[in-house]
Amino acid sequence: MGGQDKGLIPYHERPLIERIITLLKPQVDKLIINANRNIGQYQEYRYPVIEDTLTDFCGPLAGMLSSMKACDTDFILTCPCDSPQLSPQLRQRMMETLLANQADIAVAHDGNRLQPVFCLIPCRLATHLENYLAKGDRKIDLWFAQHNMVAVDFSDQVDSFINFNQPEDIDSHHARIQADIPVLGFSAYSGTGKTTLLRQLIPALMEKSINVAVIKHAHHLFDIDTPGKDSYEIREAGSQQTLVASSRLMALMQASQHTEKKPELSDLIPRLDATTLDIILVEGFKHEPFAKIELHRPSLGKPFIYDHDDNVIAIASDEHLSLSRNIDQLNINDIDAIADYVADFILHWTS
Repeated sequence: MGGQDKGLIPYHERPLIERIITLLKPQVDKLIINANRNIGQYQEYRYPVIEDTLTDFCGPLAGMLSSMKACDTDFILTCPCDSPQLSPQLRQRMMETLLANQADIAVAHDGNRLQPVFCLIPCRLATHLENYLAKGDRKIDLWFAQHNMVAVDFSDQVDSFINFNQPEDIDSHHARIQADIPVLGFSAYSGTGKTTLLRQLIPALMEKSINVAVIKHAHHLFDIDTPGKDSYEIREAGSQQTLVASSRLMALMQASQHTEKKPELSDLIPRLDATTLDIILVEGFKHEPFAKIELHRPSLGKPFIYDHDDNVIAIASDEHLSLSRNIDQLNINDIDAIADYVADFILHWTS
């Protein structure tokens, strides 16, 4: 990274450390930052900043040791500052696996190899780790091997371990996170009928045995519950995450830590269970770079979107259009034809 402090490198106009804090804070009782430079900048986040207690650089184990000695908790859960798709199930899955196997240390495994800086370690091992480092040993996997370690399966969340090692990694990250599952947007001005079309299109796709998820951008404050209901009152009282479940439905409401920041697809897509899906349909987010179908009704008098968005691959309209570039045209009222187009989009994506 050219000598830059990774945690402070901009990612979607925010330092990477802010992204990690947002993902990790709901999972832990206390949060601390281990850093050895730019201490003042990290302290601005109002969390304890712990420097390595060892004078010579001893790698990630030194940071773990310093954190273990600074904490008054039974365990530390660790993650690096440059993995912006940190699993929201990191703590839960790590702790459950550790307890189920009566292990000392839990370490994430992506299905191919261990991810040693994603780990759950009991603070009672601090003295053992300090002695290990005092002997000049540095290898993290060898220290793990001296204890009853269990690998925690995250093979269904491989993208959780994407990290940045050079500047271009950040630039290409958005495209990579969408590579595992087709993402197709519907872009239009208000009043064109995006939601109406989706309500008709989803059943048509289901008839083709295509499993669909939808991500919708809301431009205003919204609630999936109503004032006076228990879940609403609990969330309003300050619960950061509220999970409501019945035999038919489950809904997770999570308070946003950055109310001034617009949501981004790179934040939202990893929250879906992609193992059950064939495609993600997106309503809104028209300024983000992913494939889209533009909905256009000339009677509304609105300009085209495709003219300034090369990601528009087709236009669905209620009239035949004269277009400035060669892209597919669809009949906005022919839902079966649009469903066929989506099915073909999935086929070409996976082929």
